[in-house]
Amino acid sequence: MKGIVYKSTGSWYHVKNEQGIFYECRLKGKFRIQGIKSTNPVAVGDVVHFEVDKKGDEEFGVIYTIEERNNYIIRKSVNLSKQTQIIAANIDLAFLLITLNNPPTFTAFIDRFLVNSEAYGIKTILLFNKIDSYSENELGEIKSLAHLYRAIGYDCIEISAKSGTNIQKVKALMKNKVSVFSGHSGVGKSTLVNSIEPSIKLKTKEISDQHLQGQHTTTFAEMFDLSFESQIIDTPGIKGFGMVEIDKEELSGYYPEFFKLKEYCKFNNCLHLEEPKCAIKEALENGEIAWSRYKSYLQILEGEEEHYRKDVYDKN
Repeated sequence: MKGIVYKSTGSWYHVKNEQGIFYECRLKGKFRIQGIKSTNPVAVGDVVHFEVDKKGDEEFGVIYTIEERNNYIIRKSVNLSKQTQIIAANIDLAFLLITLNNPPTFTAFIDRFLVNSEAYGIKTILLFNKIDSYSENELGEIKSLAHLYRAIGYDCIEISAKSGTNIQKVKALMKNKVSVFSGHSGVGKSTLVNSIEPSIKLKTKEISDQHLQGQHTTTFAEMFDLSFESQIIDTPGIKGFGMVEIDKEELSGYYPEFFKLKEYCKFNNCLHLEEPKCAIKEALENGEIAWSRYKSYLQILEGEEEHYRKDVYDKN
């Protein structure tokens, strides 16, 4: 029997077969896919094959194989650096929710997510949420940040999941696609899903006043069928985005503004560090590339953890 994984709870998988019937499934023995050592070898969005088994009166499925993935979003655990986590698989469109200060989303996190999306060919749209809660100065910061990423070529939409601002625009982009919503805890993913499809009724929580940190409301990734011929994958909040599976020589190719210029570097294997006649460094000094982007590139290249965004344009 063939089906799609709609929910993973670690040891059990909620799978919908081609007839629309759901089965609770588990894996058959040890399960490894293409050498990926992951905390979750089967992810939401995976197409799997399973057989139905019985234990007494209880009926359940046993997953014995997985079809090759079109793509997936994978990250290295921040606290457990040797482990990786596949966030979702077989995605048509990714939405990254961003908030300025409740909780803060820093450019290092945004860039790491975008690099991963570029590496696996997943179109990503940046959603700047909670625009109804910002002061005039804060809205100016949001617009500057959106301008930075639009100049690179990314679609950016200012939304309010709570008030409904630009939600219809997001729904139109989602039609006939499998979309994933991602971002830090507290950026409004569950509120946005409820705004798009009120019948789902995901739980939401308020931001912690003490640290402006989001509280986890989604424990496991889960896919939902929507009323307008689409699917959405809601994911747990991500504290950090450790990179995995990207070679140093390939990294600049996943920064679109770097990729356009790298052929003009003197050396084909230029890493854009101290090499002479580097087109990326020249563009950086001329203000054609944002310093925040170059700093995030260096952090990934050097294997550093994410740093906080002090100022989008700060050279220091």
